[in-house]
Amino acid sequence: MRSSVSPTFGGLVQEFFTDYMVQQRALSPCTVASYRDAFLLMLHFAEQHLGKSPSALQLADIDAKFLASFLEHLERDRHNTVRSRNIRLAAIRSFLRFAARRDLSNLRVIEQALAVPMKRFDRPMIGFLSREQMLAVMDISTASWLGHRDRLMVTLLYNTGARVSEIVGVRVGDVILGPISFIHLHGKGRKQRSLPLWKSTARDIRDWLGRNPQPTERSPLLPTRQGNAMNRATVCQRLKLATKAASDRHPELANV
Repeated sequence: MRSSVSPTFGGLVQEFFTDYMVQQRALSPCTVASYRDAFLLMLHFAEQHLGKSPSALQLADIDAKFLASFLEHLERDRHNTVRSRNIRLAAIRSFLRFAARRDLSNLRVIEQALAVPMKRFDRPMIGFLSREQMLAVMDISTASWLGHRDRLMVTLLYNTGARVSEIVGVRVGDVILGPISFIHLHGKGRKQRSLPLWKSTARDIRDWLGRNPQPTERSPLLPTRQGNAMNRATVCQRLKLATKAASDRHPELANV
């Protein structure tokens, strides 16, 4: 006979992250990490504003009022953008829909919490650089190891139109050089795509690999000096330096 005892909040969270997300849905590690971060923030907020530790929290505590207060806290106190706020809400909504199938006694609370809406926001118009401006940004000296890497990084971004997360995730084995050269990119949600490389880009990669003869197929194509993959913050920093240098010839780039 099935037990009529409602599952605990902690038990639901554990099942959601271990069995549901990883085993049943096989979500990517990045998605799991994003959901985890949302829950850590929510649990910390609950401890401060409800006076309950994570182990003492109940599903009924995650009601519409609490959820609205948490989202307001993200924007007001943590200065999260509306986009980030909505991502956190999406993670909690996914958990609540999961919990609704396992804890019928709190179905009304869950229904009301799920009614908390996503916030609309204006998407800014994406600008672009002219060919001359882009070539100026790409004109990084390859005399140093760091400059050589940065030039290839900017060239790949321009050639492929890839996201930063895709470029920093490229391994040496993802690049196929030959009569027709191309690159494998690994995107969000395990999506993969292959894009052609210009002959000049393929030539730049050959020169770069010739300068770094030790990497294996699993090594990052664009490593740090320590041999690790670059991260988004590092790419942003290096792009700012390249843009600043290019602004000497194109002053309008100083405001990019």
